[in-house]
Amino acid sequence: MNFLHAIVLGIVQGLTEFLPISSSAHLVLVPYLFGWEFPAEQIFPFDVLVQLGTLAAVIIYFWNDLLRILRGWVEGLLRRQPFASADARMGWYIILATIPAGILGVLIKDTVEAAFQSEIATAVFLFVTAALLFLAEKLGRRARDLNAMTAKDALLMGLFQAISIFPGVSRSGSTITGGMLSGLDRPAAARFSFLMSIPIMLAAGLLSILDLRDAPNLGSFAPVILVGMLVAGVVGYLSIRWLLRYLTSHSLNIFAVYCVVLGAVVIILHYAR
Repeated sequence: MNFLHAIVLGIVQGLTEFLPISSSAHLVLVPYLFGWEFPAEQIFPFDVLVQLGTLAAVIIYFWNDLLRILRGWVEGLLRRQPFASADARMGWYIILATIPAGILGVLIKDTVEAAFQSEIATAVFLFVTAALLFLAEKLGRRARDLNAMTAKDALLMGLFQAISIFPGVSRSGSTITGGMLSGLDRPAAARFSFLMSIPIMLAAGLLSILDLRDAPNLGSFAPVILVGMLVAGVVGYLSIRWLLRYLTSHSLNIFAVYCVVLGAVVIILHYAR
């Protein structure tokens, strides 16, 4: 993997991490479609670590919200009224929503890593993403904003996030679907989706850093990763801003159609080759 690869994949990561079309799928499929072949020991660490760029983007974008939530959460603990304020409750909701994916990620880490090397599996999971998005638009009531969110909503979105550890199942798409099925409107579901992504993305990045200890040629590979992270961060910030505006008046169906088309193209190309 060289700097050109890192720049292209960083752009792809930044565009697709928050759009509900699966960044992990694109990080698998873009090299496949371009005929790029990378050493197996580089693929998973790069795919996870480049997400630290988009993690930085979501932290910067929601910085004021995060500070307010953290302050309310800490004050609630200190006053022994952990659920007294809306900000304190939001902090607990983020923690609650993180638990299912964290547990599943630890239990089936090896299976997930293997899936990252399968184009067909990724294409099939893209159809799963499309089905989720269509389901959200068909059944979602979209009646409540973020102020009306409950622990039940957070847990449901957390369960949907758990299935997104497989490449092809969009994390934002699955969690927004969970939020909409619980009755949140699109912007509220998307906003909490981005907030709840922070702990799981941070944990995944830290675990992948441990994997890098045994990676060969780490000194030469690290600068490539850093370039990918920087590009992903800038593009990711712009993607968050655009999507939140888009969802105020548009449905998710266009993203579902895109996932179906991309998955079909990959399967056709796979068997054609």
